[in-house]
Amino acid sequence: MKRLFFLAALLLTVGTISAQNYIIVNSEKIFKSLDTYNTAIASLDELAKQYQSQVDAKYDAIETLYNTYQSQKASLTASTRQARENEIITKEQEAQKYQESLFGQEGELMKKRLELIQPIQEQVFGAIEAYAKEVGADVVLDSSNNPTLLYNNPAIERTQQVIDALKK
Repeated sequence: MKRLFFLAALLLTVGTISAQNYIIVNSEKIFKSLDTYNTAIASLDELAKQYQSQVDAKYDAIETLYNTYQSQKASLTASTRQARENEIITKEQEAQKYQESLFGQEGELMKKRLELIQPIQEQVFGAIEAYAKEVGADVVLDSSNNPTLLYNNPAIERTQQVIDALKK
C-alpha cells in the first residue's frame, strides 16, 4: 500500500514538473560576470586579510606572553604564577571575542558582506525573475553548486541571456 501511494505521488510530481515551463541558470556565473560583484569580493577578501592579521597579532602577543611565562615559571611564586596564568587566559578570551566580533555571524565582515553583496544579489535575482516572466517560465533552477542536477539540456540553459539582460 505504501509503495502504491509513493508511486502515485511520484507520478503526480513528475507530471506536474513536466507540465511547467522551466529554465536553468548558473547564478555563480552570472555573479562573476558583474564587475561590481568582483570588486566587492576583492574588497571583502582584502578586509578579511586585514582582520586576520589583527587577530594573528593578538594571538602572537599571547604566545609571547605564554612563552615568557613558561621560561620564568620556575622562579615565580605561586601567587605570581596564578596571576600570570589568569592574565594569559583573559587575553585568550579577549582575542577569541575579538575574532568573533570580526568573523562571526554578527561580525564586522558579515555586516560588510551584506552591505556590499546584498544589493548585487537583489539586482541579479530581480533580473532572473524578470527574464523568467518574460519567457513565461514557471520554475527557475540554479545549476551552480547543485550536486543533484545530473544533466541539463543546453536548450533550457539561460545564463547568458540573463547576463545580457543585466548588462543592458
